Amino acid sequence: MRITRRLGLSLFGAALLGLGLGPAPIAGPAQAQDKELVIFAAASLKNALDEASAGFVTQTGRPAPKISYAASNTLAKQIEAGAPADVFVSADLDWMDYLAQKNLIRPETRVNLLGNRIVLVAPKNEAKPIAIEPGLDLVAALGAGKLAMGNIDAVPAGKYGKAALEKLGAWDGVKNQVAQADNVRGALLLVSRGEAPLGIVYQTDAASDPNVTIVGTFPEDSHPPIIYPIAVTKDSINPDAAGFVAHLRSSGAKPAFEKQGFTILNKPAPNS
Repeated sequence: MRITRRLGLSLFGAALLGLGLGPAPIAGPAQAQDKELVIFAAASLKNALDEASAGFVTQTGRPAPKISYAASNTLAKQIEAGAPADVFVSADLDWMDYLAQKNLIRPETRVNLLGNRIVLVAPKNEAKPIAIEPGLDLVAALGAGKLAMGNIDAVPAGKYGKAALEKLGAWDGVKNQVAQADNVRGALLLVSRGEAPLGIVYQTDAASDPNVTIVGTFPEDSHPPIIYPIAVTKDSINPDAAGFVAHLRSSGAKPAFEKQGFTILNKPAPNS
């Protein structure tokens, strides 16, 4: 799809390269059925969504969707720049709201699909339980090391983590020792490789990596509710988009999400 806005090799160019897509004619009605279904999804969904996507292919006989995983903020900005996504799954409400305010999603398709928890993880061989409670002090546990987190200003997991640390009175003690990653899987990798003694990630990320162990779980009231909304983008012409969303809401996809530790919400968004 040719984009006529003035864009350099910025977010949109990166999105095309990452997806392996190049310029293509705008698909008409006869072409839409054969157009590749493109999903933009939060990085923390990878294991579960890969499995759920395989189920979609098995049950419908349709081609496998092309799924691009990254931080929700990055994906939302790429969609804003014109990247050819059919479906967006965010790790928080803020970035879905961002696209909704710009009229870039179809509000009638928006659903709050999943819930999650944030946890404190450590390398498996160095794990010692830490009580996550008011007055939490991570300074001693970190020593001279870093606390791995997603970007605290943009990445949902980083925003949730900072909010929780502030609520528990721990932020001021560790704010100068935070190693910020571009997405939550990047933060997980720092801990998995032993490059950071502690990290804040989603419970589902911890379940996906055998090299880390959960040493504490943040109270749900210490941060805003963790909700993953999904919606079809406004410019999507792919008829499989609605079917893919319906599959993720179905009982057939439920085991793939629950196995990774997600909570099934599957509720229409307010005012949708």
